[in-house]
Amino acid sequence: MTRLGRRERGAATVEVVLLFPAMILMVWIALGAGMYHWGRTAALNAAQTGAAAAAAEDGTIADCDRAARDMAARVGDALSDLRISCSLTATTATATVSGSVLSLVPGWTPSLTQTATVPVERIT
Repeated sequence: MTRLGRRERGAATVEVVLLFPAMILMVWIALGAGMYHWGRTAALNAAQTGAAAAAAEDGTIADCDRAARDMAARVGDALSDLRISCSLTATTATATVSGSVLSLVPGWTPSLTQTATVPVERIT
């Protein structure tokens, strides 16, 4: 073995020790972003379902609330501290779903709000 070869001995181990925490951090961030996106999609889906229920021909605010809660319950624990607000006018139905999303960081729970507005069905 040459002198140059002896100086490089163990270099791969040092590289792995230095890069492994960075790789774990990247995976951690990707998982956190995925969980936030899952919660956001669940909230938007619940808002759209609630607004569609209220926009039906004989829909009410109670229908909106019930449909949004049912949809949010179907996605499991994507959202917690669920808050639903529905409004109905002569032309539009709006549902707003707010909640907290799962987090990988202890003590930090990101929150989000999603709103959907659809036209009310009218028979002319």
